Amino acid sequence: MTEDLPRRPLQQAVALTYETGAPAPKVVAKGRGLVAEQIISVALEAGVFIHESKELVSLLMDVDLDQQIPPTLYRTIAELLAWLYHIESAQKSGLPLPAVPDSIPLTEI
Repeated sequence: MTEDLPRRPLQQAVALTYETGAPAPKVVAKGRGLVAEQIISVALEAGVFIHESKELVSLLMDVDLDQQIPPTLYRTIAELLAWLYHIESAQKSGLPLPAVPDSIPLTEI
């Protein structure tokens, strides 16, 4: 007889890119389950910092691939980009890494 094991929630992941001069960041990868795990694995291998926010990922999953994020998410993503900038600056100067943003203002698309 096989016991029913608790199921792990289906993981989701979204990857963004931002090019200097572009109007807004773009969604370049997104997926659930194994695809999400692959996105996270590739990011970790590349040394990309990962921010976990189920609410933000849920909103970004509604954005089509290669499309810019909607204006309603500009502020949230700008705060994350600022955090990443501070991380890069801290690494270059040998200072301690800044704390992960604990609250991100979210607005529905």
